[in-house]
Amino acid sequence: MLNLIRKDIALQKKTLIILLLPLFAYLFFGSSTIWIGVLFCIAIIMQGFSMDEKSSSNLLFNSLPYTRKEIVSSKYVGACVFTFLVLATIFMGNLIIHKEMIQLEQLLFTMSIVMLFISFAFPFSYLLNSQYLMIAFAVLFVLYFIIVNMFIPNLNDRIRELVQTALSFDNSLLYLIVVVSVLLIYIVSWMLSIRIYSKKVF
Repeated sequence: MLNLIRKDIALQKKTLIILLLPLFAYLFFGSSTIWIGVLFCIAIIMQGFSMDEKSSSNLLFNSLPYTRKEIVSSKYVGACVFTFLVLATIFMGNLIIHKEMIQLEQLLFTMSIVMLFISFAFPFSYLLNSQYLMIAFAVLFVLYFIIVNMFIPNLNDRIRELVQTALSFDNSLLYLIVVVSVLLIYIVSWMLSIRIYSKKVF
């Protein structure tokens, strides 16, 4: 399984390097670190997933000495690795550019959002195809654009205030409950994806 993770990192090496420039540009102009982290983590993880989605890739993987459980597990572990790499880059970039450290709560919040997304995206993509996920996102983006421009012009501000309110809670137990809940959802998703992929025919 470690070789599969190394393979994903090797294939994504160019993508990671290419994304460093816009990542630092966003940080330089003071964009939300949470929004940047979520956006870049999801983009990199789903890019790696879509590269292995071709039937030829699946036939190759299943001809190698890896079980389907290991193939799926490498994606879930790899998603955590990519999330860590992106957040570590954002942490260092913010420290270099703005001379300030990102709050632990922000990092946990970002990681929780990414893990929740993956928990729903991976089983869906294994069941159908990630391109349908992209279509759904495109539709949601159009709907969001319409809502912001026609019905709730200050929706972005409301979401930002909601996030800031959530981050302002000084309650370690609450953060622990959220993190454990997200972790449990991630594990359930992991098991579900293994079950779906084990029944697929290539």
